[in-house]
Amino acid sequence: MKTLIPAALLLLLFAACDSGNDALDPIQVQVAKDVEADPTTGRDPTTGQAISNGLFTLFDLDGGAIRLSSSETDKAKRQQDSTSAGWDIGLRGTTIVFNGGISGPGTVEAQLLKEAFADVKEAPASGYLADGAGTCPGIDTPGGTMPGHPYVLCLGSGNGWYTYDAENMVILPTAGRTVVLKTSEGDYAKMRILSYYKG
Repeated sequence: MKTLIPAALLLLLFAACDSGNDALDPIQVQVAKDVEADPTTGRDPTTGQAISNGLFTLFDLDGGAIRLSSSETDKAKRQQDSTSAGWDIGLRGTTIVFNGGISGPGTVEAQLLKEAFADVKEAPASGYLADGAGTCPGIDTPGGTMPGHPYVLCLGSGNGWYTYDAENMVILPTAGRTVVLKTSEGDYAKMRILSYYKG
Protein backbone atom coordinates (compact mmCIF):
# COMPACT_ATOMS: atom_id res chain seq x y z
CA MET A 1 0.00 0.00 0.00
CA LYS A 2 1.33 3.45 -0.87
CA THR A 3 1.55 6.19 1.76
CA LEU A 4 -0.77 9.00 0.68
CA ILE A 5 1.49 12.01 1.11
CA PRO A 6 2.18 14.43 -1.72
CA ALA A 7 5.87 13.83 -2.00
CA ALA A 8 7.64 16.26 -4.26
CA LEU A 9 6.89 19.60 -5.77
CA LEU A 10 9.17 21.09 -8.39
CA LEU A 11 9.03 24.83 -8.09
CA LEU A 12 10.69 27.30 -10.42
CA LEU A 13 10.56 30.97 -9.59
CA PHE A 14 10.52 33.03 -12.77
CA ALA A 15 12.90 35.93 -13.10
CA ALA A 16 11.21 38.97 -11.61
CA CYS A 17 11.80 42.71 -11.80
CA ASP A 18 11.66 45.03 -8.84
CA SER A 19 9.15 47.83 -9.39
CA GLY A 20 11.88 50.49 -9.53
CA ASN A 21 14.54 48.42 -11.27
CA ASP A 22 14.73 46.75 -14.69
CA ALA A 23 17.32 44.19 -13.59
CA LEU A 24 16.09 40.61 -13.42
CA ASP A 25 16.46 38.63 -10.24
CA PRO A 26 18.09 35.23 -10.81
CA ILE A 27 15.83 32.22 -11.34
CA GLN A 28 15.66 29.89 -8.35
CA VAL A 29 14.79 26.21 -8.60
CA GLN A 30 13.42 24.38 -5.56
CA VAL A 31 12.48 20.75 -5.09
CA ALA A 32 10.43 20.07 -1.97
CA LYS A 33 10.54 16.38 -1.07
CA ASP A 34 8.05 14.43 1.01
CA VAL A 35 5.92 17.43 1.93
CA GLU A 36 3.37 16.13 4.42
CA ALA A 37 -0.16 16.95 3.31
CA ASP A 38 -2.55 15.54 5.90
CA PRO A 39 -1.64 11.88 5.48
CA THR A 40 -4.12 9.26 6.53
CA THR A 41 -3.33 7.38 9.72
CA GLY A 42 -5.65 4.47 9.05
CA ARG A 43 -9.29 3.72 8.33
CA ASP A 44 -12.37 3.97 10.51
CA PRO A 45 -13.36 0.32 11.18
CA THR A 46 -17.07 1.19 11.03
CA THR A 47 -17.25 3.44 7.97
CA GLY A 48 -14.04 2.59 6.12
CA GLN A 49 -13.34 6.32 5.77
CA ALA A 50 -9.72 7.46 5.90
CA ILE A 51 -8.68 8.95 9.24
CA SER A 52 -6.78 12.24 9.05
CA ASN A 53 -6.89 15.57 10.83
CA GLY A 54 -8.26 17.49 7.81
CA LEU A 55 -5.62 20.24 8.04
CA PHE A 56 -3.46 21.88 5.38
CA THR A 57 0.32 21.98 5.30
CA LEU A 58 1.32 25.56 4.45
CA PHE A 59 4.41 26.04 2.28
CA ASP A 60 6.42 29.26 1.83
CA LEU A 61 8.00 29.61 -1.62
CA ASP A 62 10.43 32.40 -0.68
CA GLY A 63 11.75 30.42 2.28
CA GLY A 64 11.55 27.12 0.42
CA ALA A 65 10.15 25.45 3.52
CA ILE A 66 7.03 24.29 5.32
CA ARG A 67 5.55 27.16 7.32
CA LEU A 68 2.97 25.01 9.13
CA SER A 69 2.66 21.22 9.01
CA SER A 70 -0.70 19.48 8.80
CA SER A 71 0.39 17.46 11.84
CA GLU A 72 0.43 20.67 13.93
CA THR A 73 -2.94 20.71 15.68
CA ASP A 74 -2.38 23.44 18.28
CA LYS A 75 -5.22 25.89 17.53
CA ALA A 76 -3.28 29.01 18.57
CA LYS A 77 -0.29 28.07 16.40
CA ARG A 78 -2.50 27.22 13.41
CA GLN A 79 -4.44 30.50 13.81
CA GLN A 80 -1.23 32.52 13.97
CA ASP A 81 0.37 30.94 10.90
CA SER A 82 -2.66 30.36 8.68
CA THR A 83 -3.83 33.96 9.02
CA SER A 84 -0.45 35.38 8.00
CA ALA A 85 0.86 36.23 4.56
CA GLY A 86 3.95 34.10 5.29
CA TRP A 87 2.85 31.12 3.18
CA ASP A 88 1.97 30.69 -0.48
CA ILE A 89 0.60 27.18 -1.04
CA GLY A 90 -1.59 24.95 1.16
CA LEU A 91 -1.65 21.17 0.61
CA ARG A 92 -4.21 18.68 1.92
CA GLY A 93 -4.46 15.38 0.09
CA THR A 94 -5.23 16.25 -3.53
CA THR A 95 -6.50 19.73 -2.62
CA ILE A 96 -4.16 22.67 -3.22
CA VAL A 97 -5.05 26.20 -2.09
CA PHE A 98 -3.27 29.51 -2.41
CA ASN A 99 -2.88 32.27 0.19
CA GLY A 100 -5.38 34.74 -1.17
CA GLY A 101 -9.11 35.22 -1.66
CA ILE A 102 -11.09 32.89 0.61
CA SER A 103 -8.03 30.81 1.57
CA GLY A 104 -5.90 33.41 3.33
CA PRO A 105 -4.96 37.05 3.83
CA GLY A 106 -2.22 37.05 1.17
CA THR A 107 -2.56 38.13 -2.44
CA VAL A 108 -1.42 34.90 -4.13
CA GLU A 109 -3.17 34.18 -7.44
CA ALA A 110 -2.66 31.19 -9.70
CA GLN A 111 -3.76 29.39 -12.83
CA LEU A 112 -3.39 25.93 -14.30
CA LEU A 113 -1.86 25.81 -17.77
CA LYS A 114 -2.33 22.86 -20.11
CA GLU A 115 1.32 23.04 -21.09
CA ALA A 116 4.32 20.92 -20.17
CA PHE A 117 6.46 22.33 -17.37
CA ALA A 118 9.54 22.72 -19.61
CA ASP A 119 7.51 24.57 -22.25
CA VAL A 120 6.39 27.34 -19.87
CA LYS A 121 9.15 29.91 -20.37
CA GLU A 122 7.33 33.06 -19.23
CA ALA A 123 4.62 33.79 -16.73
CA PRO A 124 1.36 34.68 -18.51
CA ALA A 125 0.39 38.34 -18.27
CA SER A 126 -3.21 37.54 -17.31
CA GLY A 127 -5.55 34.74 -16.29
CA TYR A 128 -4.67 34.54 -12.59
CA LEU A 129 -7.39 33.92 -10.00
CA ALA A 130 -7.51 33.98 -6.22
CA ASP A 131 -9.24 31.16 -4.35
CA GLY A 132 -12.92 32.01 -4.24
CA ALA A 133 -13.03 33.10 -7.87
CA GLY A 134 -12.62 29.56 -9.22
CA THR A 135 -15.25 27.96 -11.40
CA CYS A 136 -14.62 24.25 -10.87
CA PRO A 137 -17.27 21.84 -12.11
CA GLY A 138 -19.06 19.32 -9.93
CA ILE A 139 -17.55 15.85 -9.70
CA ASP A 140 -19.53 12.73 -10.58
CA THR A 141 -19.44 10.21 -7.74
CA PRO A 142 -21.12 6.80 -7.30
CA GLY A 143 -23.78 8.44 -5.10
CA GLY A 144 -24.49 11.40 -7.37
CA THR A 145 -22.58 14.59 -8.04
CA MET A 146 -20.40 16.43 -5.56
CA PRO A 147 -20.85 20.19 -6.03
CA GLY A 148 -18.03 22.23 -7.49
CA HIS A 149 -15.75 24.24 -5.23
CA PRO A 150 -14.32 27.75 -5.39
CA TYR A 151 -10.59 26.94 -5.48
CA VAL A 152 -8.35 27.79 -8.44
CA LEU A 153 -7.26 24.15 -8.90
CA CYS A 154 -10.20 21.85 -9.54
CA LEU A 155 -10.64 18.53 -7.75
CA GLY A 156 -11.42 15.22 -9.40
CA SER A 157 -9.49 12.99 -11.76
CA GLY A 158 -8.43 14.89 -14.87
CA ASN A 159 -9.99 18.17 -13.73
CA GLY A 160 -6.90 19.74 -12.18
CA TRP A 161 -3.35 18.62 -11.53
CA TYR A 162 -3.92 14.86 -11.06
CA THR A 163 -5.50 11.77 -12.61
CA TYR A 164 -6.73 8.74 -10.67
CA ASP A 165 -5.59 5.44 -12.21
CA ALA A 166 -8.43 3.13 -11.11
CA GLU A 167 -6.77 -0.02 -12.40
CA ASN A 168 -3.70 0.46 -10.20
CA MET A 169 -5.52 2.56 -7.55
CA VAL A 170 -2.95 5.37 -7.61
CA ILE A 171 -3.04 9.14 -8.01
CA LEU A 172 -0.73 10.39 -10.75
CA PRO A 173 0.19 13.94 -11.76
CA THR A 174 -1.47 14.68 -15.11
CA ALA A 175 1.11 15.11 -17.86
CA GLY A 176 1.20 18.49 -19.57
CA ARG A 177 -0.17 20.50 -16.63
CA THR A 178 1.74 23.36 -14.99
CA VAL A 179 0.62 25.65 -12.17
CA VAL A 180 1.76 29.27 -12.49
CA LEU A 181 1.31 31.68 -9.61
CA LYS A 182 1.98 35.23 -8.48
CA THR A 183 3.14 35.42 -4.87
CA SER A 184 2.21 38.07 -2.31
CA GLU A 185 5.73 39.48 -2.82
CA GLY A 186 5.06 40.00 -6.54
CA ASP A 187 7.23 37.13 -7.76
CA TYR A 188 6.09 34.59 -10.35
CA ALA A 189 6.58 30.84 -10.02
CA LYS A 190 5.75 27.75 -11.99
CA MET A 191 5.10 24.49 -10.20
CA ARG A 192 4.47 20.84 -10.92
CA ILE A 193 3.90 17.90 -8.66
CA LEU A 194 6.30 15.07 -9.37
CA SER A 195 4.66 12.46 -7.16
CA TYR A 196 1.74 12.19 -4.78
CA TYR A 197 3.43 9.51 -2.72
CA LYS A 198 6.16 9.63 -0.08
CA GLY A 199 9.53 8.39 -1.23
